[in-house]
Amino acid sequence: MNLEDVFVTEGVPQFTFVRPPNFSQLLVDVRRAGMPVIVEGQSGTGKTTTVKQVLLEIYPDNVPKLLSPREPQDLPLIDEINISSGPNIFIIDDFHRLNDTSKRRIADLAKVIAERDDRSNLPKLVIIGINNVGSDLIQLVPDVAKRIGIHRIAPGTRDSITQLINAGCDHLNITISPIEEIVNESRGDYWLTQQICRTVCLSVGVDRTQENKRDITWNSSLVNQLVVEKLHHNYDPAVKEFCRGRRFRPTNDPYYKLLRAVSEQESSNVDLNELANSRPEIKGSINNVKDHRLKVLLEQKEMCSRLFYYDPETKGFAIEDPALFYYLRNLDWDSLRQRCGFRNAEEDYEFDIAISFAGENRDFANFLVDSLKNLDISVFYDRHYEDNYLGGPWSKYFQEIFAQRSRLVVALLDQYHKEKLWPTFERDCFALRIPNGEVIPVFLDDTLFPGIPMDLVSIKYQFNGNLEEEKNSIMQNVVLRIVSKLDSI
Repeated sequence: MNLEDVFVTEGVPQFTFVRPPNFSQLLVDVRRAGMPVIVEGQSGTGKTTTVKQVLLEIYPDNVPKLLSPREPQDLPLIDEINISSGPNIFIIDDFHRLNDTSKRRIADLAKVIAERDDRSNLPKLVIIGINNVGSDLIQLVPDVAKRIGIHRIAPGTRDSITQLINAGCDHLNITISPIEEIVNESRGDYWLTQQICRTVCLSVGVDRTQENKRDITWNSSLVNQLVVEKLHHNYDPAVKEFCRGRRFRPTNDPYYKLLRAVSEQESSNVDLNELANSRPEIKGSINNVKDHRLKVLLEQKEMCSRLFYYDPETKGFAIEDPALFYYLRNLDWDSLRQRCGFRNAEEDYEFDIAISFAGENRDFANFLVDSLKNLDISVFYDRHYEDNYLGGPWSKYFQEIFAQRSRLVVALLDQYHKEKLWPTFERDCFALRIPNGEVIPVFLDDTLFPGIPMDLVSIKYQFNGNLEEEKNSIMQNVVLRIVSKLDSI
């Protein structure tokens, strides 16, 4: 036998297919006329492969075609499915990739079919999608739940992954050791197991069944590198998109640091609070994004949201695709950093900007904060962090934030800033940073400040007090100049 027919990475494995425990239940529901069926599970669990095997056993002479939103030519065919489509079977793969309108239409159709007593002349729907596609569809049409078959394909167990490897080895007349390392690396992903085993064989020149029994000891570093190269085109665009954030800046690398730290964990499900506390050298970067920025990134970048999950309430970050986690664990992160265009820097900041102002200018400050956040810039703004510091002294936190934990300080300077107690304290905190160019003074009037030279390059903006009238002017003359400074660091 040829290697590619044994360890299969495209199509249905003939010799190394491992039936999931609920295979028979799924087969019965797919065979049942008209009953809509949903097959869900995380990437790599073999959902599509299992459905194909079920179809092969039910329709050995005429296996129905799978339709997928990934294929442009399939979209019109999916749109044409309706109650009058006759007793044909329609398998919709990657259901989660359909637009909301198409999802609801298919969900409504499933409901109509499920409610009929006589379904002999109605279309049969089999829907395949990632985790929770069944519950998501039920949310679209709540009363359909009891009338459809929902089957979750779970990741492979250690026994089933071992069974797959041993079956392939038997057909190729080889043994692979250590087999346990492949089991651990695959994390229950059948496709990844097939890919690693295939790469192991190729790395030692085995491309077909051996005449004499052959024992293979594999070089994990070499094999991991080869598999990562194979996975590169699948994951690199989304990984780079994630690492570069919503708006690229050469110093805007907290997403990169977070993802690299996650890749170094034993589990692909991570509590970001715990991760930040366990990694003091990048604690600032993790805190920089975990409260707001990470949620917005995944909301705005669909490419990233398909691969990464984040719950801003629990601070739980998850990579559900074992092949992606394998890719990240074995990735050359220094090379990725260069390809992202980040500068090398030892400093780690919790905030890009800390804003110092007097209470009389809060509306102005609030507009700056919102504008900078919309440009994916993290800002320390007292109102947003009061709950974090309840029970502690502001003086201690302000000292740390304005002196150390922010990349730059933006100070809204006027007579109020000079006269008020807290703004004066903040100036004392960031005074030593002024000669280093780490403070951006925004003069709102002509008040003189000891320690801030008049010839210091600064922003001068005469605010008339009407924020609505001046928003465009503030954006052009203040916000974008601050952003330009960040870009140049």
